[in-house]
Amino acid sequence: MQIFTFWRSLASFRVRIGLNLKGLAPEQIFVNIFTGELQEPAYKAVNPQGLLPALIDGDGPPLVQSLAILEYLDETHPEPPLLPKDPRGRARARALAQIAAGDAHSLVTPRVRGFMAKTYHIDEAGQTLWAHHWIGLGLEAIEAHLAQEKETALFCHGDQPTIADISVISLAVGQQLFGGTLDAYPTLAAIFDRCMAIEAFSAAHPLRQPGAPQND
Repeated sequence: MQIFTFWRSLASFRVRIGLNLKGLAPEQIFVNIFTGELQEPAYKAVNPQGLLPALIDGDGPPLVQSLAILEYLDETHPEPPLLPKDPRGRARARALAQIAAGDAHSLVTPRVRGFMAKTYHIDEAGQTLWAHHWIGLGLEAIEAHLAQEKETALFCHGDQPTIADISVISLAVGQQLFGGTLDAYPTLAAIFDRCMAIEAFSAAHPLRQPGAPQND
């Protein structure tokens, strides 16, 4: 098993958490998202979309899209489960994951910010403001669900981490990487702390990956 990854990729962060929870340690192949490596022919042959992550597991084409990879891992390595057992619970966990990964994170990725800079000459401060806006809307919606719905417990859905926690925590870390806090989202913040106390989550953190900036 091999994973194409990079420290600053929040989508790769999600898959790293899932792999850690499943006790899997694939070979890591680092693809720098800041230097154009994603668009080079060698990587486009792996993932024609030129995005991270990609997972190779045995025969067949590489697997792409973080949520699809997480569900694949759950089906091929069932323990511990990343989805609730009941259909309604699975739908809720998937919905929370999609709010984070699809509706919020997808709007603040490097390719989006790069397009903003190149086409509209928006500087870094403007890009950060954009990121805070969209991440904030996603976190606000997630907080409302978590605070109002009885299915929320120690984690986003019940007392064990699910695909919802993996995705929500990745967005929360994105908020922090852009200089924001979780102060406005107390229910989410409490779940964040519980998740980050788990080695599978903390070891996958972007700033603990090779190539990440180090604080002196």
